[in-house]
Amino acid sequence: MTSDVVERLICFCRYLQDPCHVAQFQQLCGVRGTFTIKSAESETKHSVNGACSGQCQGDCAADETKTQGLPGQRLRKSLNDGNVKQDECLGDLNGPRIFESDRTEVADGSEKGSRDRVKPLRRNSLTGDVGQEFIIENKFLFYLFTIGTELGNEMFFIVFFPFLMWNVDPYVSRQLIVVWAWVLFLGQSTKDLVRWTRPASPPVVKVEVFYNTEYSMPSTHAMTGTAMPFSLFMLTCSRWEYPFMFGLSVALCWSVLVCISRIYMGMHSVLEVIMGFLYSILILAVIQPMLDDIDTFYLTHSYAPLVVLLVHVGFSLVAFSLDSWSTSRGDTAQALATAAGTALASRLAHQLVLQTDPPEEALPLALPLIDGALLGRSIMRLLVGVAVLLAVRAAMKVVAIPLACKLFGVPSDDVRKARQHAQVEISYRFIVYGPVAYSCVFLVPLLFGFLGLS
Repeated sequence: MTSDVVERLICFCRYLQDPCHVAQFQQLCGVRGTFTIKSAESETKHSVNGACSGQCQGDCAADETKTQGLPGQRLRKSLNDGNVKQDECLGDLNGPRIFESDRTEVADGSEKGSRDRVKPLRRNSLTGDVGQEFIIENKFLFYLFTIGTELGNEMFFIVFFPFLMWNVDPYVSRQLIVVWAWVLFLGQSTKDLVRWTRPASPPVVKVEVFYNTEYSMPSTHAMTGTAMPFSLFMLTCSRWEYPFMFGLSVALCWSVLVCISRIYMGMHSVLEVIMGFLYSILILAVIQPMLDDIDTFYLTHSYAPLVVLLVHVGFSLVAFSLDSWSTSRGDTAQALATAAGTALASRLAHQLVLQTDPPEEALPLALPLIDGALLGRSIMRLLVGVAVLLAVRAAMKVVAIPLACKLFGVPSDDVRKARQHAQVEISYRFIVYGPVAYSCVFLVPLLFGFLGLS
């Protein structure tokens, strides 16, 4: 009985992991690949996930005791045991496979000129690869899911957190940063332990290639894109007066948009997105009830600064010890550095009574009337504040790499190579983004007071 349940579970996971489902969804959304035969053969040879898994057959269970490979590849091998040939998967999609210099034939037999071809917006973070051209037939969905995937990117949160800090509620922003840092750390670390590669291309069209050479299980975009809106909703639903269903609907739409965008971009299978969603819910269930205690500890305990530095630097070292260097581990260190800087600055602001939270008897807070004056003040705060943060970031970047290289005896003539040393990259992230977070929480609000923008 137990073995039947396990076999059915593996069959179901194999079905959800099948890259053909990703390719079919992309075609449904109007994404057409321009694959060459050569690229298909190359991908089949080099990709761990290079074969397209087929439908579940009677022999779908794998003997895990005989499976060799990296951690997590036992299940990966089980998921791929029933694979069909790449050509069969491509044939089922009825999509283009041959790329010609003057035209591309698409599924309906029409021809699209080269003006309709686009390439991924950013190069691969490790290899510098620009990716292959593809055709977008539905521009609305392309822009919608591009926005969706940006809602899970670090650059969005670099603007989102300061906006909350300066214009909405510092209390909520502080606690969201804690959630963001630990969700990202746990997600990236799990990727490095499981070590599954991205969905095979072909059949999948790589609309994004920035993270293509990094591991994919679970989807950290799905994790942050789920944890952030739902944590924001839970932190504000009893703190601010607004319709409960409105807040829940916004959180759900945010999460769904980010999750689906990762399939559209060709970066994750359905299984990886679902696991990212569920993993973030599990993390929230554990950490959300602890946020008030964590915040109180950061603001008031005498040993908080030492604990903050030791914990955040220590877990950054753990993240870099799990696998070889990549930008994803740098992003993890950046999130932990941001959280550390925020905690230290919040403590100082609290000790100097520069930042106070409303008393419990004043809750829930009424939403202010949004008028021209409020919008103008909020926009000015954001523009001035972000300008200061960018200046701090630029200044710290100038000194961070040379200083870290000198401290650890690493040659600094090749910056990219130097940053592949864990001690240099971690130092760089903390030297740059710790002060940026510190400025966001402590220095910029002081500047607002001086400029009359408080």
